[in-house]
Amino acid sequence: MGVTVLLWASAFVGIRAVADVFEPGPLSLGRLLVGALALVVLARPWRHRLPHGRTLALVVVYGVLWFGAYNVALNAGETYLDAGTAALVVNIGPILIALLAGIVLKEGFPRPLVVGMAVAFAGVVLIATSTRHDTSVQTASTTGVLLCVLAAVLYAVGALTQKPTLRTVAPAMSVWMACTIGAVVCLPFAPALVDQVGSASAGDVAWLVYLGVFPTAIGFTTWSYALRRLSAGQVASTTYLVPAVATLISWVLLGEVPAPLAFVGGALCLLGVAITRLRRRGAATS
Repeated sequence: MGVTVLLWASAFVGIRAVADVFEPGPLSLGRLLVGALALVVLARPWRHRLPHGRTLALVVVYGVLWFGAYNVALNAGETYLDAGTAALVVNIGPILIALLAGIVLKEGFPRPLVVGMAVAFAGVVLIATSTRHDTSVQTASTTGVLLCVLAAVLYAVGALTQKPTLRTVAPAMSVWMACTIGAVVCLPFAPALVDQVGSASAGDVAWLVYLGVFPTAIGFTTWSYALRRLSAGQVASTTYLVPAVATLISWVLLGEVPAPLAFVGGALCLLGVAITRLRRRGAATS
């Protein structure tokens, strides 16, 4: 999970670094194509049997939603938000996992969950209304925040959907299939990707390759490895560190730091998630 946190945090920075060169759709397709190719080496799919029935259906679901739609939504959101702020908003994903578990798994909505959701929502509102004057990035962009909230929803659905498939599917194989499915979903962006790669600098193409190999191929494989052995809540809670790491990397490489009010909003988001986690720990000891 430490590897996952570092690589996923760097992904927010990489997306921002090429946001002016690659549009959201082509960037998603390029990242997924590179990731799928890298995963051929890691997963060696010819050594595995493809899943079938319900397991295959779940793989298709999180391949379409988490690897396809999530990437497009996040890339679009980061055209409006700096890397740190985007990471703060997307990090409400764990609380959405708790919400979906209450609906889908019939775990209910105890008071700590409701309170935590309210606190996290207040944090998102603060981020959406924060302002910046020292750079061209406006963290007050409601559009950017809403796109990142959508990405958080897709992340939550993807994590809950992937978890049961890992009982029978190897982590790297799970990611390779989802990455391939996501790339197929994004194929309509292929002509634009060809045009934008042709006009991109070597540095921009290097960022695209980095996003595909490291945060996607390696980062999702280490995530899946941990998710196979731990609960979704335990694994998701570790990703609370992603916004802090993303903000630090973004500051060093891009000179971007979220506005002070965005930090307050991000702290409220994390506090809200922590409140829901108190319910989980309490339930585990009862």
